[in-house]
Amino acid sequence: MIKDFNNLGISQEIVNKLNDNRINVPTPIQTEVIPYLMKGRDVIGQAQTGTGKTLAFVLPMIENIEANKSAIQGLIVTPTRELAIQITDEVKKLAPVKGLNILAAYGGQDVEKQIHKLKGDIHIVIGTPGRLLDHLRRNTISFGQLKFLVLDEADQMLHMGFLGEVEEIIAQTPKRRQTMLFSATMPDGIAKLASRYMENPQKVKVESEKITLSEIKQLIIETTDRGKQGALFEFIRENNPFLAIIFCRTRRRAGHLNELLLKEGFNSDELHGDLSQAKRERVMKSFRDAEIQYLVATDIAARGLDVEGVTHVINYDIPFDTESYIHRIGRTGRAGHSGVAVTFVTPKDKEDILAIEKGIKMTIKKHKTEQEKIKKNDRVPKQDKKPRTGKNEFKENDKDKKFKTNNKSKDKVPEKKKTIRSQKPKPKLEDKPIKKSSEGPKPKAASRPQNKKRK
Repeated sequence: MIKDFNNLGISQEIVNKLNDNRINVPTPIQTEVIPYLMKGRDVIGQAQTGTGKTLAFVLPMIENIEANKSAIQGLIVTPTRELAIQITDEVKKLAPVKGLNILAAYGGQDVEKQIHKLKGDIHIVIGTPGRLLDHLRRNTISFGQLKFLVLDEADQMLHMGFLGEVEEIIAQTPKRRQTMLFSATMPDGIAKLASRYMENPQKVKVESEKITLSEIKQLIIETTDRGKQGALFEFIRENNPFLAIIFCRTRRRAGHLNELLLKEGFNSDELHGDLSQAKRERVMKSFRDAEIQYLVATDIAARGLDVEGVTHVINYDIPFDTESYIHRIGRTGRAGHSGVAVTFVTPKDKEDILAIEKGIKMTIKKHKTEQEKIKKNDRVPKQDKKPRTGKNEFKENDKDKKFKTNNKSKDKVPEKKKTIRSQKPKPKLEDKPIKKSSEGPKPKAASRPQNKKRK
């Protein structure tokens, strides 16, 4: 079995640079993919985030691009800005060895600055579909001499509705090119895309069961919608995670939860699409440097976020499906380290969690919060109150039973009515003062029968 980069066809100068960055042994996806790419084959790589797939397509590209040729020869298309930034960081470490220039083109940056850079010698462009199309329509970028095309996280581009834009970009590239498609899953839309634009691709699939099941301790905390927030705070206080990513389904929920965490005194920040690019980059850097302990993020914003040392992944909102679950929890338990994945489950999430357990072929350990236990106990007295007003309470007392059928009021209210009835016939003096008492306040009239009794 090939165990080093030299045997994969990577030059010694690149290998030395990899070693400087503490990358000594290729991962399974790199071992499988690189030889095909070095031979010029189109490749479909199916692997999860965190398996080293970025270097699997970056290394062959860097090795085969001609530095003395002033044209864009490599294009890497990603669904999100965050993933584009991450890949750019990886390429920047290696490209200077071969004298290559790179450009990251994604939304949130100054377009004019990108246009200025594109006028120079750029060999590799890494960008998102929207910004790449913007440059194509402005005629500020050309892929006429492109040799290598990479579609990374293709399934996410499909889910985000970028497939049409991706096809527009592909149409602007030469037919004779090497195409690489990487995806965690292979839905029909991606399979059709591959069949239309790839030539006899080699399919490589790397299983991720060990990443998902073996190195990550998984736990379900059963709670309610009302109790979820308190349960999260309780878990954080008890476990004090070193670095944790907390996933929410929407930008709004992520922002709101971050506000609550900050109010509770936790060191947190948020990462979602409503933030400016500068803010997002600042947040990601702070989290990588462990200046932020808890990162509240949405799935799309955190896509491709690869941070070393993440100890916990917390699914505050349950993921939509098994693949999303795997992507989320795959951000911990990396490089042989252990990790913890916690999912908060409310009664309405029961079917979703059962589907996830079926997908990963295991039953996840479940834990009930103290709040949930208390709430269940609170339901007992509420049930005990019902018999008090039911038939059982009145079975022994026949008089009360008859009274209940004639009156809607219960318990002590009927007794008050009895005393009122006994008082009404007694005041006989009402014949004399009735006209006078009608002019004065009623409470005085009510007190006169007592004085009469004394006489």
